[in-house]
Amino acid sequence: MVENLFGTDGIRGLVNLEKIGEISAIRRLLEHREISPAIMQLIGESLGRMVNQDSSQKMTVVVGWDDRPANMKLAESLTTGLNIAEFEVVHIGLCATPTLHLATLSNDAEFGCMITASHNPVEDSGLKIFNKYGYKTTPEFEQNLSHTAITLAQEERDLDQIDLDLLQRPRKTFSLEEWTIPRHREWLENRAGALSKLVNFQPISNSVKLNTPLLIDSSKGTASIWFAKWLSSWGITAIEVSNEALALNLNCGAGEFSPTQTWTFDEAKNSSHLLIQKLPKCGPGLVVAAALDGDGDRCLLIESTKTGYQVIDGDRIADTFVNSVTKAGQSWTLAASIESDLSLTTNLDRFQNKVETLETAVGDRWLSFALSGEESKHVFVESESIPTLIGVEDSGHIVLPAPHPNSTNRWSLVGDGAMTLVAYLLAIHTCDEVNLMQRGWKKRQSVKNVDRSKWDGKNQFSNDIELLIKQSLSEHNSVSNWVRTTISGEANLMAITCNYGGSLLSIGIRNSGTQAKISVSARLEYGGNPNGIQITIDGVCQQLNNVMVIR
Repeated sequence: MVENLFGTDGIRGLVNLEKIGEISAIRRLLEHREISPAIMQLIGESLGRMVNQDSSQKMTVVVGWDDRPANMKLAESLTTGLNIAEFEVVHIGLCATPTLHLATLSNDAEFGCMITASHNPVEDSGLKIFNKYGYKTTPEFEQNLSHTAITLAQEERDLDQIDLDLLQRPRKTFSLEEWTIPRHREWLENRAGALSKLVNFQPISNSVKLNTPLLIDSSKGTASIWFAKWLSSWGITAIEVSNEALALNLNCGAGEFSPTQTWTFDEAKNSSHLLIQKLPKCGPGLVVAAALDGDGDRCLLIESTKTGYQVIDGDRIADTFVNSVTKAGQSWTLAASIESDLSLTTNLDRFQNKVETLETAVGDRWLSFALSGEESKHVFVESESIPTLIGVEDSGHIVLPAPHPNSTNRWSLVGDGAMTLVAYLLAIHTCDEVNLMQRGWKKRQSVKNVDRSKWDGKNQFSNDIELLIKQSLSEHNSVSNWVRTTISGEANLMAITCNYGGSLLSIGIRNSGTQAKISVSARLEYGGNPNGIQITIDGVCQQLNNVMVIR
């Protein structure tokens, strides 16, 4: 099998600007997760071999990036490769990932390329590729692109310095003020207006569930320039705090938060995180802040409690939103990843049985694929009105429909942290709190620095781990209806469901797609007794450590 340069969500790694050959660059990416200009140029050129170019009209590729020290250099190298492949290259410059999605559709581009490493440290970078429908590329496409790049690296291709100087220039360039900020702001305004019609909208500024000024932490991404001001113009007094950060994602943003994280008042006051240390002390149950990640495609909220603060994760955001819109009469399709709370997709009578649920692999692209309804095509959703579709990951990825900028009755599916916050704020007024989900028990642990080749979810070692899980659980509670499965998009996942003391339990073990680690997650529905599950997880992690850790 050909090595895959891509992980769960594009390519990601530590930047090394050293001038190296393409074969060395591939090896460093595969073995050390290093990102280099050579890799970017190689991928740009390889994209040209993935399509049939019409000689009479060049295909367009849009390139954007977030604010990392090496990204301009990486953008030049990617552009060089794309120009060699005879694409027409458009730079929209600094932007959020959802803005890149919008620009891809607005320019009728064949591909959109976002240079980012999401919530990773600023020393890292990477690449996310969107197709002409605004979806992130499929694993099959990425596998073929990797094969093309590795093959291409074997070929002799020389460029002189004059060629390089010309090839690294785009055909068109847009600035923050010219395109990125006004178009994203206008897009958000239109989407918010469409969603507000689905609920019994009330002015958000009158909410008794919102503490103002609302603190916004955009992780020093491009949203830090405009989003808080836009909220204020919309009637919500908001203050951006990440402008004080020294760099993107440094002591700011949602990247450092876990979906179940809490802080006492004292812990918050002494936190090194810029947003957490600024949280206001107020009565419980108020939304006090929202945090986006570095490339702006996800959002987590923070609310006050009696003793401090807690994260409002993606599952709760989606549950609140779906509760509100189904109360208004619509039927919805809800896609949730295998790491979402089981209570989100069970006891659906609380939605008056107006919700169909889908389970997907980890990664927001799988949410979009599942919701598109086109298993192999992943094309636009056709609808005269906003499609009643939502996808969720507990990490704060919320995928919602967005109107196509150039076509009527066509909708794309995209995660946008700013839109996620707006959707939640619209929903909290009209949701029926009595019918919100009762949180189940959930735990996730990882074993790091592992040889991932030793786990594939199907081999004898996987069988041994399954037996260990079953034996351990049986020592603490009754176990029945045992089923072992996998899921599309998670080739190495071993997923187990069973009744544990009469309650639904789900356990998943999977290799990380971006790091040398393996994760074990357990989810128990609300009302179940978790006694014995933590001991089982610890035992599994110990065995994974014994067999898989590189020593």
